[in-house]
Amino acid sequence: MERSGHYAIAEQLQADGVKHIFGNPGTVEQGFLDALEDFPSIKYILTLQESVAIMAADAYARATRKPAVAQIHSSPGLGNAIGAMYQAMRGHSPLVVLGGDSGIRYQAMDAQMAADLVAMARPVTKWATMVQHPSSLLRVLRRAMKVAGTAPMGPVYVCLPQDILDAIATEEVFPSFVPVSRSHPDPEFIARAADLLASATTPMIYVGDGVAYSGAQTELTRVAELLGAQVWGADSGELNMPYDHPLWQGQTGHMFAAQSRPITQRGDVNLVVGTYMLPEVFPELGDIYAPGARTIHIDLNPDSIAKNHAVEIGMLADPKVTLAALATELESRLDAPKRERAMQTIAQLGLAKSDRRKVELDQDLARSNAVPLNFATFMAEMAARLPTDAVIFDEALTNSPTLTRHRPPHDIGSFFQTRGGSLGSSLAGGLGLKAAFGDKPVVAFSGDGGAMYVIQALWSAVRHNLDVKYVICNNGSYRLLQLNIQQFWSEQKIAGRPFPISFDLSYPKLHFDVMAKSMGMESIRVETVEQIGPAIEAALAHSGPFLLDVVIEGDVHPELIGVRCGQ
Repeated sequence: MERSGHYAIAEQLQADGVKHIFGNPGTVEQGFLDALEDFPSIKYILTLQESVAIMAADAYARATRKPAVAQIHSSPGLGNAIGAMYQAMRGHSPLVVLGGDSGIRYQAMDAQMAADLVAMARPVTKWATMVQHPSSLLRVLRRAMKVAGTAPMGPVYVCLPQDILDAIATEEVFPSFVPVSRSHPDPEFIARAADLLASATTPMIYVGDGVAYSGAQTELTRVAELLGAQVWGADSGELNMPYDHPLWQGQTGHMFAAQSRPITQRGDVNLVVGTYMLPEVFPELGDIYAPGARTIHIDLNPDSIAKNHAVEIGMLADPKVTLAALATELESRLDAPKRERAMQTIAQLGLAKSDRRKVELDQDLARSNAVPLNFATFMAEMAARLPTDAVIFDEALTNSPTLTRHRPPHDIGSFFQTRGGSLGSSLAGGLGLKAAFGDKPVVAFSGDGGAMYVIQALWSAVRHNLDVKYVICNNGSYRLLQLNIQQFWSEQKIAGRPFPISFDLSYPKLHFDVMAKSMGMESIRVETVEQIGPAIEAALAHSGPFLLDVVIEGDVHPELIGVRCGQ
């Protein structure tokens, strides 16, 4: 049967098992969106700004471990999406972003919205292209699916000119192919790595989301327990190891080398898996390891291995099968005294971790009657009421330690953190998680500053009845910037300065409960201890999306806004 490219694309997406498209429509995409109405198996999640569509698709891809599809408008739409696409690139999310264009025949005209769209997208994608002829429309789309879903995964941008889609499409539809990447390294290198680790006095393990993408959490835990090695996250936004495991020690620094260096200099043998060393905003320019330390790196991304620092053994291989083989080799090398030492280390680290948590929880309790609220007071009540199968998207940022202290992530696929540096991922991410986990409760935590980046996501949740429970940590400020500038002042030996008033969001007050209601979402503003429990219970009992605007303590000065010149 003859059909246009608009219909052929929908047929191809259907053949690839696509269930959701996250998008924001424009005029040059109208033919495709019209055709999509005839494909009820594909649900179009309408968003009101392109960054929301990309971040929702990003979360959906992370949850399903498959390429997710986003649809955006031409040059202005792509411009709006660039920051979110950068976020997806940094996190290796397998996205296929379909962008519109008026047509190849108009490219010489410098027409309205003309731009070099492929060049715009290239810096924030794994591959960017434009379909040049109707005969290769589906070929390009299948290649996009393959490229996005093949490790190291990443976003792909495909520009679809309208005149290409208007033409008759003659290509056959068949499912896209993603090659299997369960590659096993040479046994000689596994043996050498096992020899190094077995001889270590202080082995250390650093992991990123390559572990989760490979499904290697069990194998990672086995290797760590055999060695009694501390495990640290480096650019880790997935649940690569349960937070309550004695060997999980948290994250290396995201911002400053001074936070990571005391950690990375502990080991005499370092094992790096599924990340690179070291993704910080202000990284260490010199060596990050102890003098004489030796490093082993396992990754499916060749760019990550020995990217910035010396590696002795580098294996371009799948983390799951490689860690399993490594564990087998270690078991044959670790004698009874070494196994006993590992068990003692696990017990000691577990006790120290438990003691630290108890101290922190006691400190939380001591501040439980504070007004404005301490977020820990809210989180203690929330953790006690959350269903055990709840899925969490965490963009609480400065309140993330409090969140994970009261609700330590444990189950694989139940916890997703923001990554990449762009604000706003949680509100949009909640949409993607709920679309992926329709039968599970989804709770998305966001700071107030980040929420304002993508506040339109609330409308999409209501529009599509995506039952996300949103929690806004409303401290009236860019608190993370306040913390970061203190590090800057320390390095520059500056003292006695107030925070820049541009970090202060306290005037006019942001009422997220009112914003939510304006978009049809039920909401409650929480300002006192007495309001916490009833508000949480109301949110969890409600059938449909719900927002809790939690007003918490912050270092803010609304009385100064408008007083200082330029503010």
